Amino acid sequence: IHAGDFTFFGRADEVIQFNEWLGKLPHKYKIVIAGNHELWFDENFVSGRENESETLSSEKLEPKDHLTNCIYLQDEAVTLYGLKIYGTPWQPEYSHLAFNLTRGKACLAKWDLIPADTDILVTHTPPLGRGDLCRSGVRAGCCELLATVQKRVRPRYHVFGHIHEGYGVTSDGQTIYVNASTCNVKYVAVNPPIVFDVPLPPGFTKDGSVQ
Repeated sequence: IHAGDFTFFGRADEVIQFNEWLGKLPHKYKIVIAGNHELWFDENFVSGRENESETLSSEKLEPKDHLTNCIYLQDEAVTLYGLKIYGTPWQPEYSHLAFNLTRGKACLAKWDLIPADTDILVTHTPPLGRGDLCRSGVRAGCCELLATVQKRVRPRYHVFGHIHEGYGVTSDGQTIYVNASTCNVKYVAVNPPIVFDVPLPPGFTKDGSVQ
């Protein structure tokens, strides 16, 4: 699972390089969402900026065109081995980059799309108070996302990134929260991948067969 920011700007060459790297991994399924750095994955960001830069305006990138070695999720779900995984890239307004929403109703409207039977939730933003503490001392997580996770959806796992300083795993006794940020604040990949095991529903096995 990759919770976004796999490029600096979302350019085609960056996405192609990332996709080639994914193709070398041994895992049968790779789940990917975009983050705020995937600028040209966000139609709202692209709109009105076509002439801002010759390099950027020439992209016209459709994410799925180049992400052929993974399952790309954007406000949608996939079910694997009987587990429902939902992915969404949005976050409260941050750094004037992609997938920004004003706090409050706009964010909640996106979280309301998350199915109540989600087993693994993948967002780019952390929920408030979970792996969201910036070095400035500000908590950048989303209050509405926290309420959605704890009161309505209650997934087994909530995987996210965005705030590099928040790397690590916590739990509220119901959901396990995973800030899987690989890079530190200087964009150096210093944190190892986080591995977790999820019990499969009755009748499903790891090889994909149904019993």
